[in-house]
Parts: sequence; C-alpha cells; structure tokens
Amino acid sequence: MCRGTMRFAAPTDAQVSRRDFLGLSAALAAGLAMPTKRAAAGPPMPVRGLCAHRGVMATHPENTLPAFREALRLGAHMIEFDVRFTKDGVLALMHDARVDRTTDGEGWLSKMTLEELRQLDAGVRKDERFAGTRIPTFEETLAMMPRNVWLNCHVKGGADLGAAMAAAIVRAGRRHQAFLAAHADAAQAARAVDPEILICNMEPSGNIFDYVEFTIATKAEFIQLSSKGDIDEASIRLLKKNGIRVNFYQAATPDDMRRLFLAGVDFPLVNDLANFLPAAREFGIQPLLSSHAPG
Repeated sequence: MCRGTMRFAAPTDAQVSRRDFLGLSAALAAGLAMPTKRAAAGPPMPVRGLCAHRGVMATHPENTLPAFREALRLGAHMIEFDVRFTKDGVLALMHDARVDRTTDGEGWLSKMTLEELRQLDAGVRKDERFAGTRIPTFEETLAMMPRNVWLNCHVKGGADLGAAMAAAIVRAGRRHQAFLAAHADAAQAARAVDPEILICNMEPSGNIFDYVEFTIATKAEFIQLSSKGDIDEASIRLLKKNGIRVNFYQAATPDDMRRLFLAGVDFPLVNDLANFLPAAREFGIQPLLSSHAPG
C-alpha cells in the first residue's frame, strides 16, 4: 500500500450494475435517511480509534463477554460482534452459522433454542481457562457495555433480524452508540422500527464507487471497507465530507493500521488490541477510559 492510492473493497464480490445499484440507492434513500435532529442523547463518542473485532479474539473466545471485558479493559474505542436468530427467536452472538468452530457442540445455531445453546461451552476451545463461558444474548451484551464505546453490531441475517435488533437497541437506550452493520434490507427494516437507528452500510456492490455513492445517498453513518479492489483516498475524503465514518476490515499489523489512519480510515478492526495500542498512540489515540457505567 502507498499513501497516494490504497486498495479497498466492498464487503463481498457480488456483482451489481451501476444503473441498478444507483436505482436501488435512490429508491432506498427516503426510507434510510436519518432525521436532522437526534432524540437519542449520550456521552461524547470516540472520533477515531481501534475496533476490537469480535472482542479481543486473538487471546479470548470470540463473541463472548470475557472477550468484550478484555477489550474494555485495554481501552477499545469500538467493539464489533455478530448477532443471529436462534430457533426460538432469541438474538444470540455467533459469527458462524454453525457452532462447531467456537464451541464444544455442533450444528446450526438457527436450529437450536437458547436453552440448548446455553448447554454449550463457548470458551474451552480457545483455552481451558475460559471453560464454562456461555454464548451471550444481544441484550446481555448491550447491558454490560459502558455508554461511551461504539458498538458495531453485525446483522447476520435479513430484514426480520435487523428489525429485532433495532427494537432491542431502543429498549436498551443505546441508540447513541450501537449501530447495525447491515445490508440494505436489514437497514431499511431497522429504520422502519426507529428512524434514528445508526447504520453501517454493508450492501454489496461489484463497483466500489457505487458502494460509496450508495452509502452517501442512503445517509448511513458508517461504511465498512475491506482489503480487495480499488479506491483512492479521495473517496475516503468524500465519505468523510458527508459525515460518514470509515471502518476497515482489517488491520493485520501495526504498519497496516498506520497506513489506514494516514489514508483517513477512522476505525480499523483488529484481532489483538494490545498489539496495536502503542502504534495508535503515534496518532494521538489513547486507550479509551470507559468511565460511563453500563446501563
């Protein structure tokens, strides 16, 4: 990577024509537009910093409360996690569609009830010291978080899941900090529940410039870029000019992180937060003090 032009991409390689993509953008803009004034008040939020990807997943079991507590202890500015529906309609945290990789069980999460999921050990595969860790619900996760950390809530499903997650965020009083990383159908359903729900656009496009234009047109508050394809720093500046914060999946090394910050990225996703904090200080980014109590 160089400082002039960096390589980025939309979340997937799905191919959408420019005409169809911009048509979808125009059709959704009204439904996804955020109001000019926000009713949801909260403490000041980080302007930029490090996003703990699935918590501190390098050393702790991903998408679990221990991983999030470690991220908070270290001073994460944003915490990312994944949410899915269980068989009985509960919002549970899991990246994969199946539980095999991260728990001592096997099978599809969507075919298990919460009671069945609670029987699984979500920590022992990472390390024996995490034995007995359970799969948390979305509500439990929201409840344990301080109020001054961004919550990057990845919607691993469609419109129904987006709507349910938006409702949970409203009930928890977390509209000021929790945003849904979602495709357009889930984002539209979420803002039908509450037009002030924050959105990180994840709508796929084969053309990165269409992806940027769609994000601006639908007035998303965040966009997630990744490491395939082409986009120059002017596009990042355009996003920032329109008030859109730029997340990036992911920074593999501190040098990657340095290049991303120099290009204008706001929140690189990292797996091993402690390893990146010294380099972040070079940019004036200090660990976040989570001084605002949960709840």
